[in-house]
Amino acid sequence: MPFPLPRRSVLASAAGAALLVGCSSGSEEGEESVGDSPSASERARARAARESNGLLVRYDAVLAARPALAGLLGPLRAEVVRHVEAFGGTEKASPSPTASASPTVSSPTTAASAAPSAAPATEKDALVGLAGAERALADRRAAELVDAPGELARLLASVAAAGAAHAYLLTEGTR
Repeated sequence: MPFPLPRRSVLASAAGAALLVGCSSGSEEGEESVGDSPSASERARARAARESNGLLVRYDAVLAARPALAGLLGPLRAEVVRHVEAFGGTEKASPSPTASASPTVSSPTTAASAAPSAAPATEKDALVGLAGAERALADRRAAELVDAPGELARLLASVAAAGAAHAYLLTEGTR
């Protein structure tokens, strides 16, 4: 003999099932790709890779102009290469030490902080310029991670923290 369920329980169960189905319809990160268009997460990753590559170009320009800084900048540059790769990008060599290879971005401040305008006048200027670029990029990433899905938010937080540490080390290098 089946037990009759109260009407309220049946409605609650149906509503709960609908919520569960609705929650699981997207991808694991909560992003859906419609057709061939990239998801917001994929666009954010591509932008982060371009911005890290722009920073890499800056490091290359400073290293070309100031080879004596290789001991300090080499390990930081290697980290930036890993950041590019972590975001799914590939390292792009700058065509010349003074080339202005700014990443494709929507913000003029991003382009200004990522692309060198000219060879730095002194080693201190070079380090201060790199520290400013690292700090600005770390700040943007920290702001972006609030709206990013789980895995990407963790990656942005980690890379932002590394960028802040780089800025600190570069600033300490000027003292």
